[in-house]
Amino acid sequence: MNLILLGPPGAGKGTQARRLEESRGLVQLSTGDMLRALVAEGGPLGQQAKDIMAAGKLMPDSLMVEMIGERISKPDVSKGFILDGFPRTVAQATALDTMLSEKGLKLDHVIEMQVVDDILVDRITGRYTCAKCGKGYHDRFEQPKVQGVCDACGSTEFKRRADDKAETVSTRLEQYHQQTAPILPYYRDRGVLKSVDGMADIDEVTRQIEAVLAG
Repeated sequence: MNLILLGPPGAGKGTQARRLEESRGLVQLSTGDMLRALVAEGGPLGQQAKDIMAAGKLMPDSLMVEMIGERISKPDVSKGFILDGFPRTVAQATALDTMLSEKGLKLDHVIEMQVVDDILVDRITGRYTCAKCGKGYHDRFEQPKVQGVCDACGSTEFKRRADDKAETVSTRLEQYHQQTAPILPYYRDRGVLKSVDGMADIDEVTRQIEAVLAG
């Protein structure tokens, strides 16, 4: 089963992808992680990606699709994949479909995690983590049982991501909507697009996604 999860930063794509990895044996493919691994491995494609990044240029669609094609050919992806962060444009979506077709594969579902921007900004800007063990907290929704002490490891040091500021998050949301809006009709026309309520609690979002997959 091959899926795409669409949703802005903070919508919970990573959490749901991890659950699908555990429940269905799928592999989450993050284009950022794949690019870093490709460069680390070396080889012609890795060198090409390294040179492009060194020059400060954007990765061409052809290289991104070729990289994904190589990755999904590996044995650990035999049960299917979850794409996160790609495609972002109709051109990328078309190129991805062509590559999959050439491999005798297809996308089974494209799942859009719908969010309310204002609430999502509040959700993201309030989050922080234990600096030692990484356990996540939130100013309003999930504070440590003992103020200033991590529930998991007892550390008293916490940190926030630099890009979790309200202005930064709003900009990223705007960019996401601008980039993603055109590909929704593309996948809707192909009958693979479904939407779930990304603002629901984690278990409910999982239930909605499983209902889509079972449909």
